[in-house]
Amino acid sequence: MSTALPTRRQEDFRYADLAALERVWPVAVETIVLGENEVRALSLINDGVRELVITLAAGASLDLRVLNAGAGYGRIAVRAELGAGANFTFGAAQLAGAEQTLEVVTHVAHIAPDAVSNQTVRSVAGAGSTVNYLGKVLVAKGADGTDGSQSVRAMLLDRTATANAKPELEIHADDVKCAHGCAVGELDAQALFYMAQRGLPPELAKRLMLQAFVAEAFAGAADEEALIAQAIAALEAML
Repeated sequence: MSTALPTRRQEDFRYADLAALERVWPVAVETIVLGENEVRALSLINDGVRELVITLAAGASLDLRVLNAGAGYGRIAVRAELGAGANFTFGAAQLAGAEQTLEVVTHVAHIAPDAVSNQTVRSVAGAGSTVNYLGKVLVAKGADGTDGSQSVRAMLLDRTATANAKPELEIHADDVKCAHGCAVGELDAQALFYMAQRGLPPELAKRLMLQAFVAEAFAGAADEEALIAQAIAALEAML
């Protein structure tokens, strides 16, 4: 990779904290290679800047879950290339405390037929913080039978919080099933009122709703309970 510090003209760094990035640049690339029909599950607790390059051979399956939290700038970039019939599951939760910037950047390339990718990203932004997601699903020519999805949601806890999201599909094949959804909002006032009517204190109701929201990123993970427990601890620290 280039040793030159990126600029905002580069799409993957449009919303990045460049001042924080400069202190750790260049970032070492971590490679994950799965052979034919190999199956692996991996969970990461990210508190810095990481870049992963993933290659899945035919029939390989990787379940990657990420908790992006910590005290400083947190960025995880994932570039995955899927062979025929490969399966890639990516779930990430971002929990940004006051004045913090966290971001997930993904590029998932379906280069052969019948591969499946599912991305779920859930972000919570506190006062003055920023959460980012930039993600592309690329379906190459000839990659018929592709099934690719992106589900991106962000929850803002304060009017000074910011969420930037850019899910993207680039399709060069026929007979594919691809979809993306994106939403940014606040905690549902009606749901909070409903829970209060049933005796739950407002702060507890808020915590329970946020826990359920974040848990969506880890549903079905091999170590789902441990990931949710760590996410809850991170939530408690930022609330």
